[in-house]
Amino acid sequence: MHSSGNASRAAFSATGWRRNDVSLRPPSSYGNHRQADSGLNPLEVEIAGEKAAALGRAGDRVEQTLARLRAHEGEASERKALLRDAAEAVYGYFIQRELCGMRRHQDVIREYAIPNEVLVRLGAK
Repeated sequence: MHSSGNASRAAFSATGWRRNDVSLRPPSSYGNHRQADSGLNPLEVEIAGEKAAALGRAGDRVEQTLARLRAHEGEASERKALLRDAAEAVYGYFIQRELCGMRRHQDVIREYAIPNEVLVRLGAK
C-alpha cells in the first residue's frame, strides 16, 4: 500500500482491513471556544473552585474550634490552648476570605459569634 501523505490510512487486523482516522487537533478542552463563549478561562474556574473549597474547610475548622472553646469547662491552661487553636483557625479563615476577594470580616465575626478574646490573638504565635 502506498502512503499518499494524508492523515487517514488503512490497517490490517485479525478481522480484516479497517480504516484508522488520525486527528492532529488538540482535545476540545484545550481550545479557546469555551473561553470565548463564557468569557471564563477553564483554569480560572478551577482555581476559583479550589479557593471556595478551601474557604469551606477553613470555615468548618472555625466552627469546630469555637465549639470546643465554648464547651470547655476545665483548667485555664487548657482554655489558653483552645483560644490559641481558635485564633489560628479564625486567622486562617480570614486569610482565605481575603484570597477570595472578601475584605470585610464584620459579618463573619457576628455570624460565628467570634469572642473578642479570640480576635485579640489573631496573627500572634
